[in-house]
Amino acid sequence: MNHIVLFEPQIPANTGNIARTCAATNTHLHLIEPLGFSTDDKQLKRAGLDYWHDVNITYHKDLATFMDFLGERPLYLISKFANLVYSDVDYTADDDQFFIFGKETTGLPESFMREHAEKCLRIPMNDEHVRSLNLSNTAALIIYEVLRQQGFPQLELTHHYENDKLD
Repeated sequence: MNHIVLFEPQIPANTGNIARTCAATNTHLHLIEPLGFSTDDKQLKRAGLDYWHDVNITYHKDLATFMDFLGERPLYLISKFANLVYSDVDYTADDDQFFIFGKETTGLPESFMREHAEKCLRIPMNDEHVRSLNLSNTAALIIYEVLRQQGFPQLELTHHYENDKLD
């Protein structure tokens, strides 16, 4: 199973959008506290619409608690401060894979990234004009690359309306 991990997310709409992506892709969502909002927040539920109850969510009280939970399972840090491009990694392993994203304002702690530098992945972008990409867009981009490499397991690859033939 694939896992999206949000480190101290601050914007409810981003978390709600990521929750919707997790519901659509059978991805487990992990939230590392403290959160910058309540998960009862109206904006969060509005962003996640009626999908919030369909998401497998685990809360972790802090980064250390999450790392204890993670154990030896594969972890990838998504950061603009990385040398390895996310699409250059082979994600076809059968075991759990975790993708951690930093909070919207400051990202992941620098000491944590330096400690795990070999696990940092970058999405190429023009750093001269844009400081960062939107968190929910980034999470969707990463998880869909992972799923593409895995052959989109347990996801519908085609869908037709009843009595609608596209061929």
